[in-house]
Amino acid sequence: MLGLIGLGRMGLGMAKRWRARSLPVVGYDPDLEAQAWAGKEGIGLATSLVALAGQLPSPKTFWLMVPAGAVDSVLEGLTPHLSPGDLVVDGGNSFYRESQRRGEALAQKGVGFVDVGVSGGLWGAKEGYGLMVGGEARWVARLEPYLAALAPEGGWVHAGTLGAGHYTKMVHNGVEYALMEAYAEGAELLYAGREELGLDPARILSAWRQGTIVRSFLLDRLAEVVQGPLEGIAPLVEDSGEGRWAVEEGLRRGVALPAMAQALFARWKSQGRADLRFRLLALLRRAFGGHAVRREDEG
Repeated sequence: MLGLIGLGRMGLGMAKRWRARSLPVVGYDPDLEAQAWAGKEGIGLATSLVALAGQLPSPKTFWLMVPAGAVDSVLEGLTPHLSPGDLVVDGGNSFYRESQRRGEALAQKGVGFVDVGVSGGLWGAKEGYGLMVGGEARWVARLEPYLAALAPEGGWVHAGTLGAGHYTKMVHNGVEYALMEAYAEGAELLYAGREELGLDPARILSAWRQGTIVRSFLLDRLAEVVQGPLEGIAPLVEDSGEGRWAVEEGLRRGVALPAMAQALFARWKSQGRADLRFRLLALLRRAFGGHAVRREDEG
């Protein structure tokens, strides 16, 4: 039996796949809404970390699906209930160096640690999750039935040693940033030529899904969203942190990542981080060339 800590959408989707394959799982989440959803899905619930630990046979296996910033606090509450031979899995989007630190600390207590990068989003519960796994082979082998139940055939990989799962997921998300930016730029250019050339961007993007070399899961989703209204959607794109980590890692290792960096900076620009720069550029143009400056209230 596996103890799942964190019952958000991703965690619930994973629990459903485990149950569908007769793999026992019991969950815990302090959020009442998450508990309610888990109850509706028939997921067994523990009332606390202590109760969760008490329901698991030894050696115990805990799978964490919590935000990166919450991992240490969860481990702090969980550690007193861990014994040598137990296993902790972090399936969230943690920074790989933090996973290495946590794994090394648990190893001193004889407790295993596996870091798993999970991709698939809302579609994973139905189609399966892509899994990138880091850790010692003996711990990964123990976890293999649960990994195989989550992933489509060929969809999980033991990527390497401790930290490799989250390192690989970091790279994956950097690539995702760059792909999304490229698709969005292409779509914007199609819309820009719409009036002159009579383009129908929605139909064109849909056609690209068949036979072209740019077809992909992300293009499928883009072709779907442009079918609906685009007006009223705030032009703001958050960054979860992994794209930033990827760019920082490129700098540290001397690997040029221009596409990933540009995609990250584009997201920052959407968040208003470039506003001051553009104001300064406008004022600088006026200072040396006498160019007019438009006021914000002028539209």
